[in-house]
Amino acid sequence: MSSLTHIDDEGAARMVDVGAKAATARRAVASGRITMGADVLAAIREGNAPKGDVLSAARIAGIMAAKRTGELIPLCHPLGLEAVNIDFDYEADAIRVTATASLTGKTGVEMEAMTAVSVALLTIYDMAKALDKGMVIDSVRLIAKSGGKSGDWSAPI
Repeated sequence: MSSLTHIDDEGAARMVDVGAKAATARRAVASGRITMGADVLAAIREGNAPKGDVLSAARIAGIMAAKRTGELIPLCHPLGLEAVNIDFDYEADAIRVTATASLTGKTGVEMEAMTAVSVALLTIYDMAKALDKGMVIDSVRLIAKSGGKSGDWSAPI
């Protein structure tokens, strides 16, 4: 079991000790989407959703979630993020959320980027559910990461 980083010699879960690792610049990009009807998409785009400015609320929620990832995911380290950016793109039947998280540190920010995307998507759902309870959140995934011992990685196209 010693090859599993989050399992100790007795098989118990543990937080990885990153104390001896060198701090490097790290960055992660994640994305996901929420599909919805054309009328809901138009209401969000035009700022006419019942609860107000959907994307502003989702952006703030995503940033806040990234900052709290260490509290939400049991074995994640709490990190001092240097930047979190949340971007939105309208698609034919969806809104795509892309989050970028970065810092200089001893561990990566992949979970922070994915948490930011997930919570931003959930916030869009919450803000627009009065218009469409059938919205679907999907395709949450890591797009790219850089820095650290394993170096750069990008999802296959």
